[in-house]
Amino acid sequence: MNKGRLEAFSDGVIAIIITIMVLEMKVPHGETVQSLRPIFPVFLSYVFSFINVGIYWNNHHHMIHATKHVNGSVLWANIHLLFWLSLFPFVTAFMGENNFATIPVALYGVVSFMAGTAYYMLAQCLINLNGENSTLAKALGKDKKGIISVVVYAIGIGSSFINPWLGVACYVFVACIWFIPDKRIEEKIANEGFADN
Repeated sequence: MNKGRLEAFSDGVIAIIITIMVLEMKVPHGETVQSLRPIFPVFLSYVFSFINVGIYWNNHHHMIHATKHVNGSVLWANIHLLFWLSLFPFVTAFMGENNFATIPVALYGVVSFMAGTAYYMLAQCLINLNGENSTLAKALGKDKKGIISVVVYAIGIGSSFINPWLGVACYVFVACIWFIPDKRIEEKIANEGFADN
């Protein structure tokens, strides 16, 4: 099965997700800097989510690039990931509009946790299909980074009920460890002279 359609469809959905997020930022009434103050939490939430969705897009691209084959299970695992990513505009707006209150921050964490879990499941589906000796399997190994991410998201959800900013700090930590595309994949592709099919 051709992986090109999977990547093209995913790129289109992610582009729409980012577009919807920016549309949630309403133009303030007024022409002064002070009139921008009320939308600052919404803007901050948008920037963070834009970076998060960008991280998923970047790493998804690397993961698919390191893959030779896809099948029906991979397509459904990919749809599962896109479902959770598609909820980012809602939780972004909910968190920003409510000034990073407890429940919105916790719900943002739940969606992040589920997206992280879905990404991990997609990687495992690809490894199962392409084999333990595939470029992706060798690059990810036991995928400690993926496991750590979902654990930290879970900690962030719980921490949100103590202080919402503790939850946000956990989510920022995960974004920081994924900000640079997965070097393990890039290195394996370079070392093995992998050609995109």
